[in-house]
Amino acid sequence: MRFLIVLAASAVLAGCSSSGDLKPEKLLDIDNKVKFDQVWSKDAGSIDNKRYNLIQPAYSRGRVVLMDARGYVSAYDSETGDRLWRVRLKEPVTYDIERRWYRPGTWMRKDDKPVPTSGGVGIFDDAVAVGSYEGQVFLLDAETGEERWRQQVSSEVLSAPQPNDDVVVVHTVDGKIHGLDLATGEKRWQYDNPQAVLSLRGSASPLVTPSMVVAGFDNGKIAAINPDNGVAMWDQRVAIPKGRTEFERVVDVDGTPLMVGDLIFAASYQGRIVALSRAAGRGIWAQDVSTHSNLASNGSAVFVTTDDDSLVAFNIANGEEVWTNDQMLHRSLTGPAYLSGFVVVADADGHLHVLDASTGEYLARKKIDGSGVNSPLSVMGDKLLVLDNDGRLHVLTLSEITEQDD
Repeated sequence: MRFLIVLAASAVLAGCSSSGDLKPEKLLDIDNKVKFDQVWSKDAGSIDNKRYNLIQPAYSRGRVVLMDARGYVSAYDSETGDRLWRVRLKEPVTYDIERRWYRPGTWMRKDDKPVPTSGGVGIFDDAVAVGSYEGQVFLLDAETGEERWRQQVSSEVLSAPQPNDDVVVVHTVDGKIHGLDLATGEKRWQYDNPQAVLSLRGSASPLVTPSMVVAGFDNGKIAAINPDNGVAMWDQRVAIPKGRTEFERVVDVDGTPLMVGDLIFAASYQGRIVALSRAAGRGIWAQDVSTHSNLASNGSAVFVTTDDDSLVAFNIANGEEVWTNDQMLHRSLTGPAYLSGFVVVADADGHLHVLDASTGEYLARKKIDGSGVNSPLSVMGDKLLVLDNDGRLHVLTLSEITEQDD
């Protein structure tokens, strides 16, 4: 029953959380203080925005790996953009001669049904993990794209599966965390978390390290899990549901938890941002904020895109507000990315906005595509990865404009 309610309400909640019904702040003319250089761009395939599928590329060992919504997974050389391989994940089907329809089965055909992939890519060394709307998880070889294994989990996979050197960790929309054996795909453990009555569409990708899995949930909690056995090491509440209606009580932790040194950061919708000790989950500081996006940090501050599309920087040590920028209100911003002293966000009209990470000063703007950008931004060394809503991947560098550039 709860799952049906979530589906029925997802469009309403998505609207509430994206500022889409409010008039966007008008963008003022600006003399850019930062220049954008495009390193390369590629058409990455179909992006399914209607199902709130926030596909995000991943990077490792000189490769950028990306999937689309039609089952294609592609790898590109990170320096040149040359395609290294491309595969399409398919589901075996059986043809019923009497009824003349295809259904899942074991008889392989050339016209096997493509798998509707979702949620982005997880990558660790030579392993690439992706998931599907139908609750399948696939592990591919990062060198060739060859499928190593596939495994069925409990429900839709709307966030990127995350591998370490032993397990692939998957967060499904029914609130479960699955640990799958990296070598075989065998189910090693499952962590269950009580679900909220109503939640935002989507789920946070888990933060996975060799010694810890940190995951946020739709009931406003965050948990650290032992990757060897799925046992909780600690859990902590980020936000407490408040209000008279179920809509008012939505407190999803939908951004991937952020680890900086010995601290874990997490934030919720209609709740707070918290800093917790990595070892025990002890609360260090908390501030009221509402967000459904990923966080970013430069080591001294943590950056947040709020649900009204303000950008806020909090001191990493004590939680004091360092700066706020509200020049992009109601423009449906992505979560922030930190790159080379800049905080970067993208909006629904396809603009990139650049702020000074120390002061919040608005420095530059560039329109890269008219279709807009919903997918989270990624950072690859000194490069920014931007996937627009037409499915084109842009790889950019940013640098201050000097007198020689004028």
